[in-house]
Amino acid sequence: MKDLGYLAQDISILHRKYYKDTREAFAELGLNPTAACVLLTIHEQPGINQNQVAKSLVIDKGLTTREVNKLQNLTYLTKTAGAGKAQLLSLTATGETVVDQVQTIRRSWWQARFDETGIDAHSPLIPAIEAAVASIVEK
Repeated sequence: MKDLGYLAQDISILHRKYYKDTREAFAELGLNPTAACVLLTIHEQPGINQNQVAKSLVIDKGLTTREVNKLQNLTYLTKTAGAGKAQLLSLTATGETVVDQVQTIRRSWWQARFDETGIDAHSPLIPAIEAAVASIVEK
């Protein structure tokens, strides 16, 4: 049996390759792969705040702030006052349109990897990874 420690390395390789391969397509939308993830998170959870985005993507709060500001400057999202100092994030109509393109880029990349390897969406690998991620994000 392979040492499970290598799984992290393998996932990291997939992550870097995804970012490298999709960078150009996202750049055409004024995004980078991280900003695209932030955009998708806000789409999936309207009214989320920046701190919640950072936690759900397990990224630095400063990076989250930079990406949210970039998305706001692109008119992809708006901020509204929430409880305390929190700003609630929602996508604009333009942002929603871009989400469709981002999802297509992401889906196409993963579909190509799955097609190359014979893995399909029903692989037991998918729920296993989702469970591992959920255990991290929910902490």
